[in-house]
Amino acid sequence: MEFSTSMAIAASGLKAQTERMKTIAENLANANSTAAKPGGDPYRRKVATVTSQFDRELGANLVASGKPAEDKSDFRTQYDPGNPNADTKGYVKLPNVDSLVEIMDMREAQRSYEADLTVMDSTKQMMAKTVDLLSK
Repeated sequence: MEFSTSMAIAASGLKAQTERMKTIAENLANANSTAAKPGGDPYRRKVATVTSQFDRELGANLVASGKPAEDKSDFRTQYDPGNPNADTKGYVKLPNVDSLVEIMDMREAQRSYEADLTVMDSTKQMMAKTVDLLSK
């Protein structure tokens, strides 16, 4: 595999993990929000999607971020009869975001990002060593 190919693959992974972390951050930011209007649905958790795309020029599969998918799981409910968004029984719908799950996903994305950085750094070092060997 050529150095440029491994760099391109790692760079595509970095970009995909960046998009994944943005989606997770959005979920965490909206974890305790309520509906904008009474009777409406609150924020719905999004799940980052990743696809594989073949690059003919490089002759390799690259990682690409897809459009985030909505998590169709049920909303959480909380008894709060004084809330203007409460239903007739006094329950308010809250987002289907579990902060612990989001933090674990963020940690996994961070580790993948770091792994891609390590690949890029190792490739850069191998390129420098190759240039040194060729110049002697």
